Amino acid sequence: MNEMTYSAVQQLLDRVVDEYGVPGVVAEIRRGDETWFGTSGVADITTGDERRRGEHVHTGSAGKAFTAAAILRLEAEGRLSIDDTVDKWLPGVLDVNGYDGSKITIRHLLSNSSGLFVTGLAPEIYYRYATRSGFAKHRFDISTKEELLTLAVSQPPIFEPGTAFAYSNGGFYIAAAILEEVTGNSYADEVDRTVIQPLGLTHTHVRRPDEIDYPQPHPRSYSKLFYKEGFDPAQITAENWQSAMEDPGLEPLDVTEFNTSGGWAAGNIVSTTGDMIRFVGALASGALLPPEQHRKMWTTISTEGGHWMPHTRYGLGVFEFDHEVAGGITLRGVGGSLWGSYISVVGTADGEHTFALHTNMEWKSWDIMFDGIKAVFGEGG
Repeated sequence: MNEMTYSAVQQLLDRVVDEYGVPGVVAEIRRGDETWFGTSGVADITTGDERRRGEHVHTGSAGKAFTAAAILRLEAEGRLSIDDTVDKWLPGVLDVNGYDGSKITIRHLLSNSSGLFVTGLAPEIYYRYATRSGFAKHRFDISTKEELLTLAVSQPPIFEPGTAFAYSNGGFYIAAAILEEVTGNSYADEVDRTVIQPLGLTHTHVRRPDEIDYPQPHPRSYSKLFYKEGFDPAQITAENWQSAMEDPGLEPLDVTEFNTSGGWAAGNIVSTTGDMIRFVGALASGALLPPEQHRKMWTTISTEGGHWMPHTRYGLGVFEFDHEVAGGITLRGVGGSLWGSYISVVGTADGEHTFALHTNMEWKSWDIMFDGIKAVFGEGG
């Protein structure tokens, strides 16, 4: 790294605040033994406190990679195979709405190729959280495993297993239920045993079902991720959801105290940018999993047509950029967004050069991540 890289990343952070209206943003870069940390904006709109290194933040769907890694570790231990069907471990769970548990495998669940519908578009989610009034009413609701498994299959399949890609939290709910069936332990305990403890992620944990706060230090979380009041949830699709969003001129809502148990194995992990850099570096390089499971994690499928992040292929809970974005090098990563938090962590396949960015507001544009990649991994980075 060089001063030009640091300057370019700092300019990006300032632009994220100035142009996208994000309250505060941090970035951390590690290359070998060298690290750099930068901030812009504030951690708290009311006090004006600045963001700082070591903050605990919600990692959203980056938690999918923890789930996939835990299950692959179980496979390495000989306790299951990712080509096992759902019916082998949870007979009858998928016998609803046209699903077939004898055709859907754990690999399908973890690669978003199961045919499960896009869970985030379920009307049940809209009614609870997608408007400001709904969020205020339901922000402290606790979602149980049983409720999430029901939600996962509450609408019919959208394609035959293994034939396409669609980003579905429900697949990770079912995968975690299998993990608990196999081990007899909780999802949180198994993630701690197989991922968090081996990597020494001392500032990372799976949130408890009743947990609504964060360890110190942490930023406040702010959201504008709400639909217009009165919008019919039955009309929301992957194509029209943006037009249904509320007036962008409204003040952000403080959503720091929020029960995120609905994320469960699809994303309910609290961490820091430093811990996430260590995690992604280990996943990318093969430092966490045995060679066979590492290869399976990074055997990717196309995301084209899946209404997801452009220029990517999806593995098991992780993604890889095409060379158009990466400038001819292999870049691997995780990411996640929910009300009040967005994180992206991307690194080289050898685990030696990794970049993490977090905003205390949800995702605003893919350009933020792509511009960061260009600044960190581009020529001279």
